[in-house]
Amino acid sequence: MLSLPQSQPAPRATRVHFTERTPAVLRLGDGRRVSGKLKVVSLTGGLLSVPHPVNTGSSAKLMFLTGAGMVLGSAEMLSPISWSLQPFRFVALADDDQDRLKTVIQQSVEKKRTNHGQIERSRAW
Repeated sequence: MLSLPQSQPAPRATRVHFTERTPAVLRLGDGRRVSGKLKVVSLTGGLLSVPHPVNTGSSAKLMFLTGAGMVLGSAEMLSPISWSLQPFRFVALADDDQDRLKTVIQQSVEKKRTNHGQIERSRAW
């Protein structure tokens, strides 16, 4: 029997889950604005908390403020997972915005590692 080569799935982009409120604004193609909160973000997309779902497939400009500065990108809205949670994917992100987003993600990963290390060291064995 002929065996086909196994393809490796691409690794998922590192995601950051925000515990603090991170306001976000969508500007839709028809000019409407939708305010929401960024719940999760990665270099490829994320998850927004919105007052009502935006049409799946809608193109929008997405703006949010991070500890590294403002990030502005073009996004495509994906199918909502609930009445108030809707994923998106970035379709365009300028180099500066991508750098700011990478910085925030890296800082979050490092903070999580540091906190996990402190918990392990203080754990009673």
